[in-house]
Amino acid sequence: MTERRIILEMGTGNDLYGGDYTKAACRAVQDALHHSSIVLFKSLGYDHREMRVQVTIGVQEPDRVDVDVVTAELPRGRADVNVVHGGLNVHDPDNDTTHVIATAAIAALLPIDPAQWRLSTGGGA
Repeated sequence: MTERRIILEMGTGNDLYGGDYTKAACRAVQDALHHSSIVLFKSLGYDHREMRVQVTIGVQEPDRVDVDVVTAELPRGRADVNVVHGGLNVHDPDNDTTHVIATAAIAALLPIDPAQWRLSTGGGA
């Protein structure tokens, strides 16, 4: 059985005043999650525990993200969180603060046997 990506969602999050990379990453994950509704689990009888969730977080300082905290944001599936260099820091020299902007990509994968699926050749409802 081949694992196939069934959804890919993106999100952004920020921490404008605290410089907290984990908070920005969690907000990016929540933003991505709020863009999706995976109804196929109920519609097709899949158990959401079969789903593997690949999360990639981009921030300017990846080592400052607590991966366990970000992983806890995911309500379904078996999560794998990877933090990479990306995102954006915007420094405000007048107030000596750095605004942290994180990006997130969340991919949901299911073990799917392609032989069980076929394209419909007929039309009509």
